[in-house]
Amino acid sequence: MDRARRALESAKLLLASGDTNGTCNRAYYAMFDAARAALAAARTPIESSATKTHSGLISAFSLHLVKAGRIPLDSGKAFNRVAELRIIADYLEREITKDDARSAVEYAESFVKTIEQEFSREFTGR
Repeated sequence: MDRARRALESAKLLLASGDTNGTCNRAYYAMFDAARAALAAARTPIESSATKTHSGLISAFSLHLVKAGRIPLDSGKAFNRVAELRIIADYLEREITKDDARSAVEYAESFVKTIEQEFSREFTGR
């Protein structure tokens, strides 16, 4: 979760500086790292190789945490939306709008908070 929190803080700094593509990249990685931490905390019975790819991790998160009812559907949808923005930001020659970048940060903030709340006992060991 530390990596997720650092990526979220980076996304906020990039948004403030006007780097909308960088914002979406870091917002996505905040969510990616939080999802990976959640899957580990939930002790999901998945192959570790499945969580080493972006699509594999998103699929595992959806199947084992969203569809299982542990994480709200809106969080799963937000993860997919920010993943789409990251693809545009990183691989297409299009600039992400300030509104979309701001939304990505808001989605990531909510997502990280949801993961922290749901798995607080597992993360703190209590």
